[in-house]
Amino acid sequence: MSNPRLEEIYRLMFDRFGPQRWWPGDSRIEIMVGAVLTQNTNWSNVEKAINNLKAAGILDLEGLEQTPAPMLAELIRPSGYYNIKAGRLKNLIHYIVRQHGDLDTFFSLDTTDLREELISVKGIGPETCDSILLYAADRPVFVIDAYTHRMLSRHQLIWEEDGYYEMQELFTGNLNADRRLFNEYHALIVRLGKDFCRKKKPACEKCPLRADLEEYGIELNREKF
Repeated sequence: MSNPRLEEIYRLMFDRFGPQRWWPGDSRIEIMVGAVLTQNTNWSNVEKAINNLKAAGILDLEGLEQTPAPMLAELIRPSGYYNIKAGRLKNLIHYIVRQHGDLDTFFSLDTTDLREELISVKGIGPETCDSILLYAADRPVFVIDAYTHRMLSRHQLIWEEDGYYEMQELFTGNLNADRRLFNEYHALIVRLGKDFCRKKKPACEKCPLRADLEEYGIELNREKF
């Protein structure tokens, strides 16, 4: 690492939470499916949907390709927005099968090309794309999500109007390009956001990053919460 503040934030979270061992999934296809389904829902709902796919015996490239969209939507219903997400999954699976035939060939692309192809698939946005790159393809790509934006904004590490790529550059431009570090850092931020840096009623007094706020004289505007 080369940014002392980012390094300290990581250390404070790791000391409190320990290793997170993310992302949950037994295979690359399961991780990819989870990355699509986790949008706008909690992980427990994603697990239910994935368990349905496993029970139906279709949690593989061929099974997902051959399953009609309405049937797929019913199986992933617990994840919410199931018709939309079924469409996104079908788009992704169709693309891989048509263009590459199998996952090994698809993931043999270099990171730049792989990202360009993923982001070109209808319904696959930057967060889903980078989650697949980091957790399924083992590439050193930092994932930005709502938890990350919240933490960075409250700790005044970004401008309020900064977008996905500005936030991503903060990490990739100041940290070693290490997939294990990026994996752990993102997972720790998610844990922080769920347990302390909540959207409403953040638990700042007990937060492991309280020391960072104090060191830099940052006072949160409680009227925002």
